[in-house]
Amino acid sequence: MTEILSSAFMQKAFFVGIIVSLISGLVSVFVVLRKMSFIGAGISHAAFGGVAIGFFTGINPIITAIFYCIAIALGIELVSRKGKISEDASIGIFFASSMALGIVLISLSREYNVDLFGYLFGNILAITDGEVLLSLFIAVLVIGVIMLFLKEIFLTTYNEEIARVSGISVRAINILFLVLLSISIVISIKIVGIILISALLVIPGATAQLFAKNLYFMIAVSCGVAVISTVLGLLFSYEFDIAPGGSIVLTATAIFLLSLFFKKRR
Repeated sequence: MTEILSSAFMQKAFFVGIIVSLISGLVSVFVVLRKMSFIGAGISHAAFGGVAIGFFTGINPIITAIFYCIAIALGIELVSRKGKISEDASIGIFFASSMALGIVLISLSREYNVDLFGYLFGNILAITDGEVLLSLFIAVLVIGVIMLFLKEIFLTTYNEEIARVSGISVRAINILFLVLLSISIVISIKIVGIILISALLVIPGATAQLFAKNLYFMIAVSCGVAVISTVLGLLFSYEFDIAPGGSIVLTATAIFLLSLFFKKRR
């Protein structure tokens, strides 16, 4: 353990991993309660288009992906609400078109950038100092906003009619959550990658739901599962020389399966 923590890149990996785990653990609770797993998967894969825009234009891919994912999330909400197609169909359309946009932009780029694989499959060990600061800023922003509007988000999750009667603007809260979800997805990309980020947004919340007594307890368990999965996943990755992103997600999956087993035994 001392040897691992003595490395500067591992220190940054653990620090950012824990920060992002707290974000994903908190957001995961509402993703599970709102049954938004497919939306999370759609936005996370759509992030590929935003990352590709960044590579193509020379702008930081994280910045372009954040704005692109927010636009996609709002587009899904608008089309499913105003249009004549279902929400899952609109997600599929935006998901596929964003991936196609990413492929086209990457193919048009004359220089092949190996960093693209870091966004697709995660590359937490290559986190830069700038990304550490950005992750910390995003964590404070997302967690602060969710805790500030926790009552409103929970009421709209539990029962939209009760929320409306209580004077809450349901659409505004739903849009706010979609924006926070998009930001959380993008900031987590470097940890587990575009391909696996949807798992980190579902597994902690699903595990916590098995033992849920109340909302606060569920949030605490979800964040705990996310942090433990990240820390153990990084340790396994270092020890066995395997991909950190895959190791983190497999660890989270193992925790969920063990929790499910003991829950059934009880």
